Amino acid sequence: MVVLGIDPGLERIGWGVVERCGSQMKALAFGLVTTPKGPTPERLAMIHAELTGILEKHGPDAVCTEKLFFAKNQTTAIDVAKALGVIQLVISHSGLPCMEFSPPEVKSAIVGNGAAEKKQVQYMVQKLLGLAQPPRPDDVADALAIALTYALRSSAVRGLGQT
Repeated sequence: MVVLGIDPGLERIGWGVVERCGSQMKALAFGLVTTPKGPTPERLAMIHAELTGILEKHGPDAVCTEKLFFAKNQTTAIDVAKALGVIQLVISHSGLPCMEFSPPEVKSAIVGNGAAEKKQVQYMVQKLLGLAQPPRPDDVADALAIALTYALRSSAVRGLGQT
């Protein structure tokens, strides 16, 4: 199974492609989509084009994103929500299954603690994927953690029906 994880944003979108073969997890590719300051419609068009290309290049079996939660900056929340809308549109057009995970769900799946610190998540992403160093920047590490969450959960769900 190949899973694309996406950490949404307007300025920076982290993405990571993870492959699960049995109990083994491997990072196939990861990176950052960035948009320059400027009019939002043009930035959203860039996100659409970049993510469409990533989907076409890596051919995942499923896609997952982080569920948005903002308590303070409503302006930022609106812009990120616009970007997430474009991300979801690209995923919808691909016909691939998509899941959203909240940050505590990701932390719980990766570290075993929904209140884990970001460094703990990065450390476990590095270990689970056998990377030489923690993935950087944070957006990329988060995207890989999101993809791992899907891969780990789908593995657990499959195991429940087997004898």
